[in-house]
Amino acid sequence: MANIFPKGANSIPWKLGIINIVLVLTVIGGVTYYATPKWANVGYMPTQPVAYNHELHVDQLGLDCRYCHSFVDQSSHSNVPDAGTCMNCHSNVSSPVINPISPKIAPIVRSFESGDPVEWVRIHKVPDYVYFNHSVHVNRGVSCVECHGQINKMVTVAQEKPLSMAFCLNCHRNPETAIRPQSEIYNLDWAPEDPVEHAKWAEEQVVNWNVNPPQSCSGCHR
Repeated sequence: MANIFPKGANSIPWKLGIINIVLVLTVIGGVTYYATPKWANVGYMPTQPVAYNHELHVDQLGLDCRYCHSFVDQSSHSNVPDAGTCMNCHSNVSSPVINPISPKIAPIVRSFESGDPVEWVRIHKVPDYVYFNHSVHVNRGVSCVECHGQINKMVTVAQEKPLSMAFCLNCHRNPETAIRPQSEIYNLDWAPEDPVEHAKWAEEQVVNWNVNPPQSCSGCHR
């Protein structure tokens, strides 16, 4: 009786096996490369209920980060300002006749009058199982710019850094690369005049300030 299948059919099973292995490895590689904070989160720029311009308020008007995020150096959480904080300025720079309040901040005015909070869209977020303390970082010489980028140059705030575990560990392993003088923490444009001397100074401050960031799992996953 003649063979139904040609001789070459004997190689089909192992060829299919190789193809499946290649496909699985491709999928794993693609997920590993693209399904990470670097690719999934960096560049995230949601539309906010109010088009707050950081470049205008910080760079041009000179507002300090702590005016709006008032407890960032005292609390683990960086608070978002309420409408009253905004109206402290806007109610003084505006008048019904000369310079009426811009309709762009109408949601702020409504929030101030009603007491209902403005529903800002959160941009920078780490998973719920990650513990992060803002005050610990800024009080040990780590500027806002290290994690948030130069927000003072952003008309619309977007996530600039991945905030991934690798991103955090790189800093925890080499804290001297992120440390700056306390007087320059909120100066997002600051850069050392002499990088070599600053590197020596930063290494000394790691010791003097007792900077010892955890590298074990329990340090950030509590």
